[in-house]
Amino acid sequence: MIVSIGEVLIDFIALQEGKLKDVKSFEKHPGGAPANVAVGLSRLGVESALVSKVGDDPFGDFLLERLRDEGVKTYVSRDAEKHTGVVFVQLIGAKPEFILYDGVAYFNLKPGDVETAPLENAEAVHFGTVLFAREPSRSTLFRILEELKEKVPLSYDVNIRPDLWRGREEKMLRDVERALRLADIVKLGDGELAYLKNNGINIEDFDFKLLAVTLGEKGSELISEGAKVHIPAYRVEPVDTTGAGDAFTAALLAGLHYSNLLGEDSIDEEQLRKIGRFANLVAALSTTLRGAWSVPKMEEIVLMKEVRELYQRSRR
Repeated sequence: MIVSIGEVLIDFIALQEGKLKDVKSFEKHPGGAPANVAVGLSRLGVESALVSKVGDDPFGDFLLERLRDEGVKTYVSRDAEKHTGVVFVQLIGAKPEFILYDGVAYFNLKPGDVETAPLENAEAVHFGTVLFAREPSRSTLFRILEELKEKVPLSYDVNIRPDLWRGREEKMLRDVERALRLADIVKLGDGELAYLKNNGINIEDFDFKLLAVTLGEKGSELISEGAKVHIPAYRVEPVDTTGAGDAFTAALLAGLHYSNLLGEDSIDEEQLRKIGRFANLVAALSTTLRGAWSVPKMEEIVLMKEVRELYQRSRR
């Protein structure tokens, strides 16, 4: 089982294209990057779970019901004081921009909210940057990661949300750097890579088992030890790219799972290409539907070459 830890929330996605100040109506979707990854893994046939916190409110009820409907095991506590997180999403040319709200339940995640056994027994644990933006979730997550280091493979999506760190950018950079030193598998976008480099953090200074850089229309790049491959993007007509990076991450982890490589120190070029093609395909297909929970189900794509290379061979 692969366990995600982090935010689960409501995405209110604009129904009109343009700036949020001009939007008149929104559509409610479940979201939150770690939750998106857990759902994506489940849809791709990998047992998954989510550790998080929601409010004791109707939105929390909705998210828990949807997670269970998706087959995700939920280790999600309820908060009687803080409401479930919400995000408003504007779409301009299918590209999302986000406004996240503060003082919500997932930022109130405390050590007593977290069951340790599912994490300690996981095939891998996946996390992002958002919980580092506030206390007590920051201290809780770092404590968990430091306890799991060298015991369970740790997957990190850098997923920077500058709006949460206004006036505290230096603190954000130090927390990202600390998280990078804990991670075995890292995914980040080319914009995030450039941002870190411009602020004195060179990704080459870290020792990851796998680094995946998404390049938008140019595809992705996967690096492991001395092996490095570039995978071209798949061409689709995108409707909504909300969660496309999370779809890529889910498929990346699923590819490692089906290849029995999650615990390995290095991956050769042939395997990197197979995993990269699979991840790019799933990410591209996810953009043809609205909302972040748009990863195709395994039975819908199992006959495609990029899927057969991994999934069917793992079943032999």
